[in-house]
Amino acid sequence: MVASDFRSYSATVPANNDGDLGYGQLFSVLLRRKLWVLAPFVAAIALAALHSSRQNPSYVSSMQLLVESNYQSKKLGDEGDFVDPNVAVDIATQLNLMRSSGLMRRAMISLRKQYPEMNPDNPAAVNAFREAIQLAQVGDGKKDTATKIYQVVYTSDNPEKSQVVLEALKQVYLQYNLEQQKLRLAKGLAFINEQLPQVKAQLQSSESALQQFRQGQGIIDPESQAQSQVQMLNNLDQELLANQAQLSEFERRYASLSRQVGLPPEQALLASRLSQSSRYQSLLNQLQQTELALVDQRLLYQDVRPQVDLLQKKRQQQLQLLAVELGRSLNANYQGGNNEALLYQGQLGASEVDLINQLVEAKIGVDTAQARRQSLIQARQSLQAELSRFPQLLAEYGRLLPQIQSNRETLQLLLNSQQELGLELARGGFDWQVVEEPLLGFANPVDWQKNLLLGGVAGLMVGGMAAFAREALDDMVHTSAELQKQVPVPLVGMVPALHISGSEFGRTSRQAMGGHGALAPAMESLLRWPGFREAMDLIYQNMQLVNTASGLKSVVVTSALAGEGKSTLALGLAFSAARLHGRVLLIDADLRRPSLHKLMNLPNAEGLSTYLAEPHRLPAHLMPTEAEDGRTGISVLTAGPLASDPAKLVSSPRLGQLIAHLKESYDLVVVDAPPCLGMVDSMLLSAHCDGTLLVGRMDRLTKTELSQALENLRHVNVMGVVANGVSQVHKPYAYVGSG
Repeated sequence: MVASDFRSYSATVPANNDGDLGYGQLFSVLLRRKLWVLAPFVAAIALAALHSSRQNPSYVSSMQLLVESNYQSKKLGDEGDFVDPNVAVDIATQLNLMRSSGLMRRAMISLRKQYPEMNPDNPAAVNAFREAIQLAQVGDGKKDTATKIYQVVYTSDNPEKSQVVLEALKQVYLQYNLEQQKLRLAKGLAFINEQLPQVKAQLQSSESALQQFRQGQGIIDPESQAQSQVQMLNNLDQELLANQAQLSEFERRYASLSRQVGLPPEQALLASRLSQSSRYQSLLNQLQQTELALVDQRLLYQDVRPQVDLLQKKRQQQLQLLAVELGRSLNANYQGGNNEALLYQGQLGASEVDLINQLVEAKIGVDTAQARRQSLIQARQSLQAELSRFPQLLAEYGRLLPQIQSNRETLQLLLNSQQELGLELARGGFDWQVVEEPLLGFANPVDWQKNLLLGGVAGLMVGGMAAFAREALDDMVHTSAELQKQVPVPLVGMVPALHISGSEFGRTSRQAMGGHGALAPAMESLLRWPGFREAMDLIYQNMQLVNTASGLKSVVVTSALAGEGKSTLALGLAFSAARLHGRVLLIDADLRRPSLHKLMNLPNAEGLSTYLAEPHRLPAHLMPTEAEDGRTGISVLTAGPLASDPAKLVSSPRLGQLIAHLKESYDLVVVDAPPCLGMVDSMLLSAHCDGTLLVGRMDRLTKTELSQALENLRHVNVMGVVANGVSQVHKPYAYVGSG
């Protein structure tokens, strides 16, 4: 149960990471790319501060206008009330009207003498003036509802100028209001007078079109006639269903009778006729008697005997008579010399004749039902062709009727509105009233806080985008989560980065300078480091869980590139297994750049390369090394002298024999292999071992190199990967004494 749970957990973690980029990953990306975030942030803050320091103070003046309609019809609010589009103006129209270029030019004409830069003939100056005027509808602060009051705001670098400009604009608005009152009302009445003849002509035209449609098509109401045609089509469909059932029954009966008779219908009918012909039956009996006599004579004599020859001639004469009778029965001349089998089909019993008669009746029923079906299909096609006209007719009819109704309603509405609008001419149009006069502009200081805040937000956005863009272009594996997401095998463990204090490295090896089998000082300190040792124990236990079923006797430790810590991890893994009371052998199979003999202060005059190059020589002995407590730890087989062709030695059959022999003598054989990219040694070594462990160092291995390494090892048993150099690993758990 433990092994299956471990595999399930390892397989599900990548799926979760692929589907969702969590907040932890986002924070880790920002933290890793902090310089990419801070640089735009600081630059944006500096630019915002520079802009604020150079920004001059501005002065703001405002006024408010009440805009409402004077049209108060007695029936105001009724759905049937006439509304002139030039009279009922919405909020957007009012704002655009107040900001129109024509009104702006009028104000600029009155201001041109005092402010020469306001040239009404310059489109750029007019557009700049429009942009400086801010218009908005004032809302109710409590209920947050719009009112009929519009606020006009002008900002300038001179307080007096802001007030003078709004005064000029106020006069333009009031003058424009007076000018437009009579004009808008007159336009409204002119609109009605202009629309009445058009609506009457449209009504007459639509009524005439409907009359021509009915006369031309010969149809009063296409909808009712279409329903009648659809009902007839449904009746035909019912008859077709009944005919199909009858035809299926006849065909089933015909097929059953055909199987019983065993003859085609034409031959069955012929056999029935011949069976009922007495003359044909008499001739057929005579022919059969002659054939029996001929058989008897052939048993006694040869074919050259006169008796046999006489019977053969008699048989031929009888066949000719039988053929003549067959032709007479068929009302045709028949030459029977070509097919004698047809002459013998006239011998049928009464039951067979009855079956043939039933077969003929079934055939007639099938033909009749098929003819009826064709007739129904033709009638249905004709009806469908007639119905195909109706969609167009209904569309035309449905278009004409609403036009007539709409024109009648519009005409009636225009007549009523003509009377009502005549009464409203004296009441005027819209009324623009100033409810708040423009005052001297007040100072609007530079908002440093707002500018810096906007600059900071913009800087963070740009920095964040830059950081994520840099992260997207980065192919390096930075965390164990990224490593686990990239591989289809379990992550069996994480080795922490070397952050060992001086006290942990303070002790040196007792045998560092004397004798063989003693670890180098730095390596011995690393093996004593609790973080590294516990990581090795966890990796070893996870490897055991993954291979519970088959058992783990040998493992290859490799990496994608050199310098990823595979040799150190292989040594630590061997000591971890030895601490758990196992007999462990560590083999340095890196015949290109061996390193274990240096880490363990061992001689390398003889080793694996010597054994593989000289088949008659066996390893003299496997050199032991000691654990930190002085007890024998592991056995080591060094790489030996450098070989000219390491791949040839590794591919030797003796390598497999050696590993198989050593697996019988040791509980675990750990093989330190060369990197798997660019070299075939790792694949050859993995073929002789129970599993392969791939080591990847964070911030050194790229995703592309990892994928290539897994592709090279796809034919071997890769048990899992190890993340080496992880910066965030759980701290070791231990008790601390307090005196």
